[in-house]
Amino acid sequence: MEHVVASPARSATDLPEKESRFSNTFLRLKKHLERKVGEAIGDYGMIADGDVVMVCISGGKDSFTLLSILLALRERAPVDFRIVAMNLDQKQPGFPDEILPAYFESIGVEYKIVTENTYAIVKDKIPEGKTTCSLCSRLRRGIIYRTAKELGATKIALGHHRDDMIETLFLNMFFGGKIKSMPPKLVSDDGENVVIRPLAYCAEKDIERFARGMEYPIIPCNLCGSQENAQRKHIKTMLRDWDTRFPGRIVSIATALKNVVPSHLADSSLFDFRNVSSGTKVDQGDIVFDTPELPVEQPDASAIPIGIWRS
Repeated sequence: MEHVVASPARSATDLPEKESRFSNTFLRLKKHLERKVGEAIGDYGMIADGDVVMVCISGGKDSFTLLSILLALRERAPVDFRIVAMNLDQKQPGFPDEILPAYFESIGVEYKIVTENTYAIVKDKIPEGKTTCSLCSRLRRGIIYRTAKELGATKIALGHHRDDMIETLFLNMFFGGKIKSMPPKLVSDDGENVVIRPLAYCAEKDIERFARGMEYPIIPCNLCGSQENAQRKHIKTMLRDWDTRFPGRIVSIATALKNVVPSHLADSSLFDFRNVSSGTKVDQGDIVFDTPELPVEQPDASAIPIGIWRS
């Protein structure tokens, strides 16, 4: 069952209507997140003029934040694009299906609710105690792609943030034997859908603070939220410990994702090691004995002007 609602247009500055109730610290955080999203959109060409951006809303802090920031940036973006919020109601027991429609209507955003009982499928196929994430994500992905086609969406925006990308990197390294993460922008296997992650430069701790201040109607995931032994949660704990004990380390790892040097790794499909000889020149040369550069420092959000992505 599906339905589409085009809510009355409202300015993103009305989200919330009385922004004056927020502290200056919160407003600086909002501007910081807007700048980071604007940078990511510009760096990876995520949104172009005339795009229809389907923003997938799960009911969690990340997707709520993504929608708010995109609505705010659309007001002053150098391109014109349409936003449609989309939620997949997976028929989890006790899911409050009235919350998201009420929220979408309160902020005046066009939205579509898709109802599919994937919960029953997952519970039937996955034994009790086993991780449900893999099957659940495959089912969701197919429904999301189908819905994007029905809406005429040219971009599908997901709420994955910087920490999600780093966690995925370590999961693939530790358990998959690959240096692979979540890309900021990708094309689906069928070549028909472009997926973007505008929060790619945003730290989860900043999103958590923003979501608390915005008082979003957060809806917990009862399907997978109790799986405390999932490997991703172990990785998250490790990274948060590092962030506490070694400030700057997470920022440095995120920066490394944008600074790959194939000649200094070991993948012969990316660099022709076999034909390296005394006359071969490689990027960054022989730096094997050089002192590593210091981690990149996180800039002070209060000193950063609001940015709009580069055209």
